[in-house]
Amino acid sequence: MGRASTKENKNRYQLVREELGLTREKASQLLESISPERIEKIESEKSVAHPDEVLVMAQKYKRPSLCNYYCSSHCPIGEQYVPEIQIKELSSIVLEMLASLNSVNKKQERLIEITADGKINNNEIDDFIEIQDELERISITVETLQLWAEKMLANGIIDAEAYNARRNK
Repeated sequence: MGRASTKENKNRYQLVREELGLTREKASQLLESISPERIEKIESEKSVAHPDEVLVMAQKYKRPSLCNYYCSSHCPIGEQYVPEIQIKELSSIVLEMLASLNSVNKKQERLIEITADGKINNNEIDDFIEIQDELERISITVETLQLWAEKMLANGIIDAEAYNARRNK
């Protein structure tokens, strides 16, 4: 007998499908290449989704964040190198970015001092790690902004044709 479905034991794929009001059968029709049985195995975690399945779900469900979730949670390489990104409001993303850029700007001279000789000495390690952490925050904020834009494109809030034409100049 299967487990009872509660909010606590639902994975991201199931939560998104249910948020869209889709049964597994309807989701399978939308996804075209994934059977209801396969969806059940992925959602019950009897099987790990394949990257191509996640790409299809992300596109058809209009949830590009599923790709980030997969990479940060289920891919052996991504688990080590890809942070899980949470979608935020644009204003919050921009404020975080500006705060991090401002912080790094203030530490620019110290970074030049530390790296000028091509070595990190014992008395420079703490400052270097602090700057490195701030740069990582900028990287995560950039990824958050990219994921926000992908979500807006997927949902038609940003004109994809105009956006892509300008991106590819």
